[in-house]
Amino acid sequence: MEKLPPVQKVYEAFSALADNRFDLAPSELKVRSSDGTKEYTVTWDDDGHYRSNDNATYWQGYAGYPVIVALLLQGRLPLNEEIASWFAGIPWKRLNDAHKRDYDAATAEAFQLAGLSMPQQLQAEEAAAEAMEALRELPLTVGRLATPVRKLG
Repeated sequence: MEKLPPVQKVYEAFSALADNRFDLAPSELKVRSSDGTKEYTVTWDDDGHYRSNDNATYWQGYAGYPVIVALLLQGRLPLNEEIASWFAGIPWKRLNDAHKRDYDAATAEAFQLAGLSMPQQLQAEEAAAEAMEALRELPLTVGRLATPVRKLG
């Protein structure tokens, strides 16, 4: 993959999995935002082309957390379900807004909100680094999905 996302997108994907905020179909995934106001769509094909309408994928050109959720569910990225469960209930939208997209600061607050000990933080960082390394090696492309984001609630 050419352009990698910030590592925080892996933690956001862990939260979506832990909170069961997704619906998986054979060639499409729907992922709801952490505040429950939006639903993103991810599609893929057999050639490794992933498309999504989440902001990161659409505007920044890297795999946003909905794409990462798809890759984790498909087994294309390593997933430690116990570590992912630590990120249940993290309000990423609020954190990202409060920290003005300072992903390191948002992640530090997420670790605090999750009540992670220092050994757990290190385990989470290792799991995220493994996912990022696997993502770097995947022969896939990501791009814009023209389908509008679905507003919820």
